[in-house]
Amino acid sequence: MVAKQPLARRIVLAFTLLTAVVSALFAWGILAVVHLVEDDLVGDELQREMAAVREVYRLEGRVPDLVAGSELYVPDLHHKPLPPELAGYGPGYHEVVGEAGAWYTYKTTIDGHDFILVRNQDDFEAREQLLLRVVLIGFFAALGLALLIGNLTARRVIDPVVRLANQVRNRDQLLPLAPSLASDYAADELGQLALAFDHALDQLRAAVNRERLFTSDVSHELRTPLMIIATSAELLARADLPPREQRQVERIGKAAAEMRALVETFLQLARAQSVGNAVEAGVLLADMAAEQAAYWGEEIRNRGLAFSLQVAAESSVRYHPTFLRVVMGNLLRNALHYTEQGEIRLILEAQGFRVEDSGPGIPEVEKETLFQPFVRGRQARGEGLGLGLSLVKRVCEQQGWSIAVGNRASGGTCFSVILGR
Repeated sequence: MVAKQPLARRIVLAFTLLTAVVSALFAWGILAVVHLVEDDLVGDELQREMAAVREVYRLEGRVPDLVAGSELYVPDLHHKPLPPELAGYGPGYHEVVGEAGAWYTYKTTIDGHDFILVRNQDDFEAREQLLLRVVLIGFFAALGLALLIGNLTARRVIDPVVRLANQVRNRDQLLPLAPSLASDYAADELGQLALAFDHALDQLRAAVNRERLFTSDVSHELRTPLMIIATSAELLARADLPPREQRQVERIGKAAAEMRALVETFLQLARAQSVGNAVEAGVLLADMAAEQAAYWGEEIRNRGLAFSLQVAAESSVRYHPTFLRVVMGNLLRNALHYTEQGEIRLILEAQGFRVEDSGPGIPEVEKETLFQPFVRGRQARGEGLGLGLSLVKRVCEQQGWSIAVGNRASGGTCFSVILGR
């Protein structure tokens, strides 16, 4: 989960965790040292006092009076009662904390009598609590400072990376005269990254230029033979031909016109240029559907399938005729290739259209690769390279349209196209 966090957040988190660990270790060390020093100093002092008591008792035979703030309890010789909290402890040094207070005790046996030396530690305990609060305040202050420094450091580290990303994302960077990226950065790791982007962009510019030249050359070379085919078909259409041959000549002329439109489509897609849909040059969805229904309806019925054009809603929006023809025609062709029996329907809606068939449907494992080039389903019929749906996807992305595919509950496939312009 941490690896999926933004880089700036990971930097701040690393600063905070490091500071928390170091501060916790220091706090623990301070408290441990204080406790150790307390035990050693107080224990040694009580032991020295008890040694003085032992010397006086053995030399003078009496229990001395203490003036250093400690109290001496000898239950066998004095009637002063020992506090209940101090009873039950064995010989040696002890730190006792009870409801009535806190004490240091040192117990020993002198000539068969228990001597218990007691010193109140309430003042020292208060100082310990103060020290603990200071340590806690310092710990949380260190965490706050780590957050501040982490944010400042992350900003200084991330800002150049974001700037470089925006420069790479800028389409002007693909222009031949675009300045290099590495010149804006120091010769550090970020500069090496900018230099790598420069090399990659140089290769991309070269590839785009080669593709642009290729598509220009291809479109130029194809226009001449297509013009000859179209002119020849037009001359043949004027001749006195039998009805069957006349229909074939009309199909040749229509196919030549479609090829000219496709050449222009491929050229525009390769250049990644957005083509406007002027009202004068646009076409209504219903008109294009009628054209495609007239063309593909005959092909579909010749395969023994039923075909219907249904208008669920009408739209007055006009669309680019070539792109709309490519999308609608390829979806109808795809439905024909994958339908053995039943029907194919073209349904017009207010924001787009649907193409439904009664074929075998699309397996879930094939949906992810459905719109990739050179991919054909297992149930495909006829010849094809698997480029139709890939071209449909590219046209929809270039025009701002959206396409979705799903399986119908009654069997078959449904392609739904939402025309955003």
